[in-house]
Amino acid sequence: MLPNPATKYRSFPPVELADRQWPSRTISTPPTWMSTDLRDGNQSLFEPMNVDRKMRMFRMLCDIGFKEIEVAFPSASQTDFDFVRGLIEGNHIPDDVSIEVLTQAREHLIRRTMASLKGARRAIVHVYNATSKPFRDTVFGMSRSEVVAMAVSAVQLIKQLAAAAPETEWTLEYSPETFTATELDFALEVCDAVTAAWGATPDDKVILNLPTTVEVATPNIYADQIEWMHRHLARRDSVIISLHPHNDRGTAVAAAELALMAGAERVEGCLFGNGERTGNVDIVTLALNLYTQGVAPGLDFSDINAVARTFEQCSQLPIHPRHPYVGDLVFTAFSGSHQDAIKKGFAVGQPDTFWSVPYLPIDPADVGRSYDSVIRVNSQSGKGGIAYLMENEYGVVMPRRLQVEFSNVVQQHVDQHGGEMSAAALWRLFSATYLETATPVRYREHHLFEHGDGATGQGIRLGVDIDGVAHLLTGVGNGPIDATVNAFQSVGIDVQVRSYEERAMSPSAEGGNARACAFIEVATATPASGEGGVVREFYGAGVDANIVTASIQAVINGINRLQAGVQSRRQKQAA
Repeated sequence: MLPNPATKYRSFPPVELADRQWPSRTISTPPTWMSTDLRDGNQSLFEPMNVDRKMRMFRMLCDIGFKEIEVAFPSASQTDFDFVRGLIEGNHIPDDVSIEVLTQAREHLIRRTMASLKGARRAIVHVYNATSKPFRDTVFGMSRSEVVAMAVSAVQLIKQLAAAAPETEWTLEYSPETFTATELDFALEVCDAVTAAWGATPDDKVILNLPTTVEVATPNIYADQIEWMHRHLARRDSVIISLHPHNDRGTAVAAAELALMAGAERVEGCLFGNGERTGNVDIVTLALNLYTQGVAPGLDFSDINAVARTFEQCSQLPIHPRHPYVGDLVFTAFSGSHQDAIKKGFAVGQPDTFWSVPYLPIDPADVGRSYDSVIRVNSQSGKGGIAYLMENEYGVVMPRRLQVEFSNVVQQHVDQHGGEMSAAALWRLFSATYLETATPVRYREHHLFEHGDGATGQGIRLGVDIDGVAHLLTGVGNGPIDATVNAFQSVGIDVQVRSYEERAMSPSAEGGNARACAFIEVATATPASGEGGVVREFYGAGVDANIVTASIQAVINGINRLQAGVQSRRQKQAA
């Protein structure tokens, strides 16, 4: 058993904010997004990205629409320093993109960092030092005043070096590392000292990044902390409040959303939640959460599969199949009841109305996903999902009773063989069951002729094999189907047609011209002996460019299935 947590862990105290405003707010505009995939994300990889993969990631981030990208920790390694130089000297940075670099609040590291940015059009210098009591007391052995002095000294040096390079448009970003574990009054003191040292103005704003370096409390407490800072900061009109949530408690997205309601304007994070420990806030999820609430996020995830594959190739990390919006299975329903609801939602949806398909909070097409993978079939699936795949993949719109019947066929197959059935596997099973019965009757050809009697105006000459023997059958009726049924009566095959439906199949269903699919439900003309008066019914189907041919094939396939069913019951009774 786990040890008693009450004797080992302290709950984080709430913020004294009796008139908090964020719970009644909604997010109506997107934040400024800053990707730290190339810095925070990269340093957390088993094998950090090489230059080629970092460049590919950088270009993708620009294509997605990030205007601020943290590209390196240039004082940490020659590799990071050289990457920054390569971006600048190779003119790889779009005119509307600001690169950002990170440095600790130490003089030699700051000088090295500023040197890496020589010649950049615009740059964000992100400096940080830890401010919480455990770090002050245990890690650094510094007083409050010494921590403030360290931050101010770093900012003054950056300001001095920036003034010597006026060709670059400089922005200062400061992070009180471990903000969420820092006393709020002290976090405020440090941040106000930093903005004063820089001389922040509305035209030269300082980014104050208030990170959940480690998640230590529930998301509502983070929102309270942000709102408290938002209310108390000096020079608030000269400050951009930024968020950098980590995911130690698994609530980074929620923390970011609540903190945006509390007054923050900017979010730092990584694609798909990459980052140290449990990761940074997932910008993809956060952005698409906004999108589903009617807020354009300002980032282009319309081809989410391309983004995901590039991320996986660059980071060499897999994306979980249940990852929100992008996982391979997030637009997939196995449950029969889910499949049925989704199918019905698609059927009634209109292009100019609000999206309201059950179980799908976003239209998969908006992120470049097809509907092909929405419904997949396994042992938990029902008729709705099977019908959806058959219709969307092969243009086969099954009658409802046939949906029920075929779902039982599929269920038996999956129970016997296990695993999952693709649309192609469903089509093969459907064909083998309803289209390619071939015994005891096999279709060869037919010829229609007119019959003089008004009540039975259609005649047919039907060439078939019955138990391998060729027969030429003749029948008349009030149409081709009735004539076909009457033709079979001449050889003792006596059936009734209970229902008939025909559907046009999509021209692209099999890559050829449009074809017709006929569904005919046949029944024994008289109850089978020993069946207690029960009349057995079976579906047959036929597919052909000619609807009459498809209908005749459907009758024959129905007869074959009926005969096989009767034979199977007799064998069971004999046993």
